[in-house]
Amino acid sequence: MFTMNKKLNELLDKGKEIKVSIIGAGKMGKGLINQMSRINGMIPSLVVNRHIDKAIEALISSGISRDEIVETDSLKDANYYLEKGRFVVSENIELATKANIIDAVVDATGVPEVGANVALSAIDNRKHVIMLNVETDAVVGPILYKKAREAGVVYTGTAGDEPGATMELYNFAKGLGFEILAIGKGKNNPLNVEANPDTVYEDAIRKGLKPTMLAEFVDGTNTMIELTSLANATGFVPDIRGCHGVESDVKNLTKVLRLKEEGGVLNSYGVVDFVKGIAPGVFAIITTKLEEVHKQMEYLNMGTGPNYVLYRPYHLTSLETPITIFEACYYNEATIAPTEGQVADTITVAKRDLKAGERLDCLGGYTVYGAIERHEIAKKENLVPIGLIDENTKVKRDIRKGEFITYDMIELDQNKTIYKLRKLQDEIIG
Repeated sequence: MFTMNKKLNELLDKGKEIKVSIIGAGKMGKGLINQMSRINGMIPSLVVNRHIDKAIEALISSGISRDEIVETDSLKDANYYLEKGRFVVSENIELATKANIIDAVVDATGVPEVGANVALSAIDNRKHVIMLNVETDAVVGPILYKKAREAGVVYTGTAGDEPGATMELYNFAKGLGFEILAIGKGKNNPLNVEANPDTVYEDAIRKGLKPTMLAEFVDGTNTMIELTSLANATGFVPDIRGCHGVESDVKNLTKVLRLKEEGGVLNSYGVVDFVKGIAPGVFAIITTKLEEVHKQMEYLNMGTGPNYVLYRPYHLTSLETPITIFEACYYNEATIAPTEGQVADTITVAKRDLKAGERLDCLGGYTVYGAIERHEIAKKENLVPIGLIDENTKVKRDIRKGEFITYDMIELDQNKTIYKLRKLQDEIIG
């Protein structure tokens, strides 16, 4: 962090700043804007939200005065005012990805289709893409990563999100030469696959969240999606469909997440999983073949081995995103990216009995939830990634509650960008 602050101050001394556009001024976007306002050399120059009042309020809450903020949906006007050092708010997403002086675009919407369009447009306009939208990344991240590399820009998930925080532990252990056995996250909410916006409504309002967002957390879909992105970045896979989701404290984690023949639950190592009882932390289970290193680990109170847990007890979500913005803009490096291709998928499960002719809904809705599976199995069984599901998805035949949904059971909106990207990804990457 000292290096980041030092480099940003050096940019300021040269009259330069990293100028950022943020799409989505909800809890994540607003938090990012506020945190960025305390960092020299990094500016939340342009904020887009479908309700412009929220974009204005997000900037004002960070200490920016109202007379510094300009409302416009015109790209020409946005460019003019940004050049003058004003802050721009808009309901027009195109401004965020096309404005001349913007260096990086942050998508904080959590909507798969929006994320696909934002990322594509940003890449086409040679802007770095920071995805606070793991929902998109889990479905079409590999093809977006490929396109970004070809365009010479960075496509990345974010520090602070659990996949990014876990990736930091993974890189730390790998860089030191440890063997990594399992990685994952704690689950913040009790798992209830039947959760919907009605059942979580009061809790969501109290926490300042959209009911659909909290329902996506509680029904496990968000956890599955985050683990999918982590799998695609590391090559690790789910040990079983939906993961084990064991209960454990940190102290006993290495006893539970080890091979069955060793007294644990795993069929193999090199896996992603989630754990109830260690939230909001993330973990990596590691080992070594060197006796001297085992002795050092025991001396350092890391346990008696042979496996050890690296545990980070927090992740600050969008408050850490400035780190990723800096690394993308200054070093052209990603915090986490799907470098291994589509290793896993979050497949779609019926949340209730579904009737032919009815339409499905969004993530965290009433009709479906997600479960992680290896991509090769999902592809073989024709299972649908949940990020392709939306309110336009039509059910073609009756589907039982708990049934895994295949492409032949539903009619997807093939005009959506995310559908087209996934089809292209399947053709090019596999």
